[in-house]
Amino acid sequence: MNVESFNLDHRTVAAPYIRLADLKQLPHGDVISKFDVRLAQPNHGHVEMPAVHSLEHLFAEHSRNHSDRVLDFSPMGCQTGFYLMLEGRWEQSEVEELVAATLEDVVGAHEVPAANEVQCGWGANHTLEGAQEVARAFLAQRAGWSQVTA
Repeated sequence: MNVESFNLDHRTVAAPYIRLADLKQLPHGDVISKFDVRLAQPNHGHVEMPAVHSLEHLFAEHSRNHSDRVLDFSPMGCQTGFYLMLEGRWEQSEVEELVAATLEDVVGAHEVPAANEVQCGWGANHTLEGAQEVARAFLAQRAGWSQVTA
């Protein structure tokens, strides 16, 4: 299949984890790294949409305070995680540091950025507390982030 995650046997992974999902070299030599930041066990759990939405806003805003190489932080439709797109090649430890620093910012946040009708397509669909709960749970399991399978 053309989509990398469609070729991943979701029964064999053990969330939470962070894994390199794709490395693309563009025609002029630029490289894009795509990481699977998996928060919930596929087909057994998920993150509720208001928490996904708020975490997307919070991570997108705060991650750029830690790196100017963040391209995108996109939620998975299955609501089990996000794709983190970064410019260049990244080591696992570098990505983990970026994710941890950003999630610490999420835990300490006082509001969800751009959670209003002017700046967001569904401004009422947010929960700061839900996003912070997900961030705390993921941070608590940091020691296992590099372990993708059980």
